[in-house]
This record gives sequence, C-alpha cells and structure tokens, in this order.
Amino acid sequence: MDLILLRLAFVASLSSVFYFFRPAGFPGPVAALTGAASAALIVYFELRVRALSLRRLFGAVIGSILGIFGAFLFCLVLRNSLPDGALRSLLQLAVLLLMSYVGLVVGANKGDMLNLAALGGIFSGERPTRRSLKLLDTSSIIDGRLADLAETGFLEGTIVIPGFILRELQMVADSSDASRRQRGRRGLDILRHMQSNPLLSIQIVENDYPQIREVDLKLIEAARQMEAKILTNDYNLNKVAQLHSVPVLNINDLANALKPVMLPGEKMSISILKEGKEFNQGVGYLDDGTMVVVDNARRMIGRSVEISVTSVLQTASGKMIFGRIEEPQSMPRPEPVRSATL
Repeated sequence: MDLILLRLAFVASLSSVFYFFRPAGFPGPVAALTGAASAALIVYFELRVRALSLRRLFGAVIGSILGIFGAFLFCLVLRNSLPDGALRSLLQLAVLLLMSYVGLVVGANKGDMLNLAALGGIFSGERPTRRSLKLLDTSSIIDGRLADLAETGFLEGTIVIPGFILRELQMVADSSDASRRQRGRRGLDILRHMQSNPLLSIQIVENDYPQIREVDLKLIEAARQMEAKILTNDYNLNKVAQLHSVPVLNINDLANALKPVMLPGEKMSISILKEGKEFNQGVGYLDDGTMVVVDNARRMIGRSVEISVTSVLQTASGKMIFGRIEEPQSMPRPEPVRSATL
C-alpha cells in the first residue's frame, strides 16, 4: 500500500511540474496529461526492473554502458563523414538510441552468465535465493498440508503470495455459501499460522496484471517474470502451467510419492467399509486415503480383516491396492490309528 501511494504521489508531482512549466509550449491540460503519461511509463519501467535478478540488472547496466560507448564511436565517424545539419543530428540520435537499446537487452539476457560471487560474499547467495521462490495459489493455502510440511523443515526458500491471491482468498472467506466461507477462513488461519513459522520466509507482493482477468493466468505470468515455481494441488492449473513452461510443485504428487510401497505377498489389516464395483468385492482405505480392493470380502463389510496384497496399481488419482483375505491355515488332521489284526 505504501508503494502504491508513493507511485501516485510521483505521478501527481510530475504532472504538476509539466503543468506549471509547460514544455514545448503545450497548453496546461495537455502538459499535465503528458507529465502523467511520462510518470506512468516510469512506474511501469520500475515494476519491470523490480522483477529482474541482480545478475540481469548488472548485465543490463554493463550492456547499456557498452552500447553508449559504441554509439559514441559511431557518432565520431558520422561527424567526420557528414556535414553539419539536421540529418547528421538525427542519425547520431538514432545510433545512440539503437546501441543503448541493444546493449540493454543483450546485457539483461546474458546477465545470468556473470559470476557475482567473485565480487564479494554480499552477492554470493543471490542466485540460489531467486531460484527458490515459490508462489502459492488459493487451493494450496486452503489445503493445509503445506503448513504441516513447513513444520518439518522440508520446505525451503521464500514463499511468495501475490496480492491477487490474497484478494481471491478474502472473497472466498466472505462468500454467502457456508462451505466456501468456512474454507476461505480456514485458508486465512493457515496463512497466519505459516507467517508465524520461523522456518519460513513469506513475502507478499502487490504485483498485478490488469490486462489478465483469470487468476490462474496471473499466477503463471507472475511465476514466469519472477522465475519462480508454483505450489499447488490444482490439477488444471498444473496442466496449464506446464503448457506455459512454468515449473509446478504439486502437493498431490508429493503425497503419492510418500505413500508406503506395498509389495505383492505382504500382509496388512484393513477395515472393509463398502462393496466394490466387481462381484463380491469389498473396499477399504488406508490412513493416507489409498483405496484397497479386497476380493471375496463383501460379507466382511464393517469388519477388520487380515489380507494379503496381490498387486498395486498406480493411477492418475493415486495408488490402488488389490488383495485377498488371508484365510487361516487349517491344522492337518491326524491319521487314524489302525489296530493290528491278529
């Protein structure tokens, strides 16, 4: 909010300066609009520069300096080759702008090749920190498992929450639907709990993209500009981000990867809760939600049984375990003793 007020004050100040000085003989209102437009362009440039890493910023500065030096050499050649006049001045200005622009763009793109660690320890950790940025979406905040994961210390880096995600979360919390309202308030409570975690570095940014209406596309654009990863459990957002070549960390994929591996032949105890799709099947669930399908267990609904795993199937929604009831081994009958005949 402070940055927004500062930017508005800057736009108003520059507009007032143009209004009173009236450059190029512009009328007062036209001069004020010109000043406001110039200030808006400067603010837009500032927003773009803030998203740059320190390496790219250094590269852009070095490229601009080299471009200006090259333009100076070209201008010397033009001054000795062309007579003084409007044409020579126009060519010199065009060369200066062209070389500065090319140096700025090329330097920014090649800035990642700079080794800032050689300049001192103050720059040594810049690149890893930038790479470890993670953007949260609304579904991952409401889910709650992310806060539990953070408690273990496995979640590292800086957690970035865009302002439009907070606004969407607040809209969910203010919804007229009781279920959505409860989920939104749960998300706000979880977010407040995560902020109090000393192991986490949470940063709230006010970057917005008015030209983009969908929140998911705004999140993808923010991740692309900040070179961050998206933390989510939304299947559709995962697919759309992959189409835009934005890296995604899916909480569901992590949960599936951490589920215990069951091998055929292993024994386990399971409570049969309902009947399965196939004839005489029973279905139960592990503590992590994994579905267990048991053959010939329809009659055991509501009871706990000992089963033997027959196979494990990995699907898009998770793992499924198939098994059969472990029948108790019957004791062998003793053979009857035959009396000897005399």
